[in-house]
Amino acid sequence: MTFYDQKFGTPARRTKPQPARVTKPAATEAAPANRSAQVVPHSTNKQGTFAYRALLTFSFLYFARPEDFIPGLAHIPIGKISGGLAILGLLLSWGKLKAKMPLAIKLVLVLLAHMCLTVVFAFWRGGAFDIVVNQFSKAAMVAVLVAMIVSTVDELRKLLWVQSASIAAMTIASIFIHPAGLGASRRLWGVGGVFANPNDLAISIAINFPLCLALLLGAKGILKKLTWGVALLFLLYGVVATYSRSGLIAMVVCLIICVWEFGVKGRRPQLVVAAILLFMGGVAAGLSVPGYVTRIETLVEGNLKGSGDQGSLEARRELLMQSIQTTLQHPIFGVGPGNFQAYTKSWRVTHNTYTELSSETGLVGLGIFLAILYLTFRSLSKVPKTAAYKADPKIQLFTAALRAGLTAYIVGAAFASTSYTLYPYFMVAYVSALYKIATTPELNQDTQSVGKSLNSRNTRDLYGKQEQHALAGAR
Repeated sequence: MTFYDQKFGTPARRTKPQPARVTKPAATEAAPANRSAQVVPHSTNKQGTFAYRALLTFSFLYFARPEDFIPGLAHIPIGKISGGLAILGLLLSWGKLKAKMPLAIKLVLVLLAHMCLTVVFAFWRGGAFDIVVNQFSKAAMVAVLVAMIVSTVDELRKLLWVQSASIAAMTIASIFIHPAGLGASRRLWGVGGVFANPNDLAISIAINFPLCLALLLGAKGILKKLTWGVALLFLLYGVVATYSRSGLIAMVVCLIICVWEFGVKGRRPQLVVAAILLFMGGVAAGLSVPGYVTRIETLVEGNLKGSGDQGSLEARRELLMQSIQTTLQHPIFGVGPGNFQAYTKSWRVTHNTYTELSSETGLVGLGIFLAILYLTFRSLSKVPKTAAYKADPKIQLFTAALRAGLTAYIVGAAFASTSYTLYPYFMVAYVSALYKIATTPELNQDTQSVGKSLNSRNTRDLYGKQEQHALAGAR
């Protein structure tokens, strides 16, 4: 029976039968109201909120390093206190967590256990113990905390905001406190901590540049966009001012991926045009700076006069060969975390994360690390296939930013020793949290309920139009 027959009880103006509709407006009308009851964030409990706030504080203290600016603050272990509170909050809320620990995070803990084992076979056990307990254990705990505590897009955004804003502020402060001169002999040095070295500062800038770009694209308001835009310009200048060849390579790779992800795939032609103009301006600026082009030429032609290289390329080649030789001599446990300098009597790090791990923790440690990176990229590749990715622009921006930042890290890690620092494991944990958010069943159900609500709305509109046509025909 058609709609007209049901309404007026006469087949006089019978129309062509319409397909049966299974969607009921009354039920779909109640779906949005019940959506909040179906989707329960993992961190709504007090312990989870407490742990997240402590984690946010720890992230700020690690990246912003206020102890470098506030006298006396360095004597207060605020970072350890906030990290301990975050762990305590995680333990208290562990039974209420619905998500399982990602495999990549489990492998970080396996890597920690392996490093603890290598201490027994280390060349200098005291030094290896210090590296594992006071450095890498923090990285492992941070990875667990971020992956397990962060359960909403807003929580992830705040963490990314803290890291990006802190790195941008540190870079700007370094530029004004340690201004670089015109020449490679006066390179830009960071304010302190793990970012003090010019090469480490340049790589950290390359990793965080896409995060700042994502926050700019997602910002609302001219003032916020202008602030992030200025920060991006300072970050680009910071990479050049460090005269870091490895940082430049990482930044170039990062920019290429950013243009592809945000500009081409994101359908932002203005960003592609801006990148082209920025590239032209960067080339012009590099040509105008004395010694910069010469320093970049050393990547191909070796040490050149006026490059400020001072034989660093030859030294790094020698360190690379020594680290490979050490790996072959100690393939299982290595010589112990942080022991390469003492074992080879070179008193220098390997300047290569991969050979640093292989020589100091054996091929087993390197294999676990590479597996962590592989699983992280595999998770990133799965996020665009989820319904949450298609429904939430923030997830789209963060996915592209983390892909660009991780790729920049993989390139930069070949020229820097970052095995025991926190920021690569922060990135791994961010991806784990993003993947968990995008694949959470409750979130997918919520997205589907929105789609069903839209379909039911279209259905009600169609019924309304049919009723109007029927009334018009009756008249």
